[in-house]
Amino acid sequence: MIKILLADDEASVLEIMARKVSGAGYEVITAVDGAQAWAKIESENPDVIVLDLTMPIMDGLEVLRRVRESDAGKKWRPVIIISALSEMQNLRKGFDLEADHYLTKPCRIEDVVKTIRLMVALIPMRNS
Repeated sequence: MIKILLADDEASVLEIMARKVSGAGYEVITAVDGAQAWAKIESENPDVIVLDLTMPIMDGLEVLRRVRESDAGKKWRPVIIISALSEMQNLRKGFDLEADHYLTKPCRIEDVVKTIRLMVALIPMRNS
């Protein structure tokens, strides 16, 4: 089963996302801050990572940077950023660190699930 990490410090958003993503047939792991997200990435090895940018302890950009460093030369693992920070500089920082997609809050949960499905579909092509 495809494993998805959802990381967001807003408990209500995280709960709704987890329910919808799980209902779409994915195994879901959650994290409420960047440090917890990074620990779960290392221990659970999720296939797709969904990160909020503004999380306590370690922000989403730092988590993304660590993911790209640890995955360098290995398999491609999609990272989706979801953030209320829609300024161009934040988009640029995310894409400079090789985020695969960027959704701006508020966004529909259905769009999050569709984006995850798209990334999952691309995994075999990107890793072959």
